[in-house]
Amino acid sequence: MGDWSYLSALLDKVQSHSTVVGKIWMSVLFLFRIFVLGAAADKVWGDEVSEFYCDSQEPGCKHACYNWMFPISYVHYWVLQITFVSTPTLVYLGHAVHLIHREKRMMEQLESSGGEVLKRPRYTDDRGKVKIRGVLFCTYMTQLLFKVLLEVGFTVAQFYIFGPVFMVSFFHCTQSPPCARFSGAQCYISRPTEKTVFILFMLVVSGVSVLLNIVEMIYLLCNRGRERRKQLRAQQLQAQHNSSNPAWMGGASRYGGFPLLPVPAAGGAGSEEQHRDSDWKEKET
Repeated sequence: MGDWSYLSALLDKVQSHSTVVGKIWMSVLFLFRIFVLGAAADKVWGDEVSEFYCDSQEPGCKHACYNWMFPISYVHYWVLQITFVSTPTLVYLGHAVHLIHREKRMMEQLESSGGEVLKRPRYTDDRGKVKIRGVLFCTYMTQLLFKVLLEVGFTVAQFYIFGPVFMVSFFHCTQSPPCARFSGAQCYISRPTEKTVFILFMLVVSGVSVLLNIVEMIYLLCNRGRERRKQLRAQQLQAQHNSSNPAWMGGASRYGGFPLLPVPAAGGAGSEEQHRDSDWKEKET
């Protein structure tokens, strides 16, 4: 197997730009697909050519029967599947990094120009965590949809190319020429049970990957709906507060958010107290 370190390093960066379900999908990809494929593929499928045997001595019959049974190697097919399924995630990573860097550059330009920065970052919070919203939300949902379509497409193509899931121990090859025109050849596959288990395992992991992508799409849509309801509720409460306290809003808008208390009239309680004091002084005199 080839070296997966570069792809693993790129996909590891996606974890800081994805949701909780996305991190679980990444763990499934690393542990149950890349790691298992790299560790066990050579041992399970390393002898698929050397141990493939046909009871015919005709030149080229063995290779023709092998190509008929395995149009493409299972290992190479799974490597191709993992590469294509990971591509939408890498595209999302590039878009997220581009938006974050552009936003940081704009904030730095405002600070260097001496202007007051009143706008908060749209795609990152105070802790630097990415917030999936706006254009980034559309990109994230698109890459999830493409991953589901690719997983389903590769699974259907696997049944179309290789046929049944269960590996047979022997089969009758009738590829003529180079094999005999009428008798053909009887060919034998090494360790069919172990290869069948491996095929079923990879199919199950592919199904789990599709399920996690669908769950993540539902999770994002529910979170977005919850945020919109919170914003709508906050706007309604603010509108009710403004309509019930018009004087507060008038004083707050002109005097920095603090309402002014009403000033007593000139002929009110203050004038009555002054009149009483003058009458008391006249009586004493």
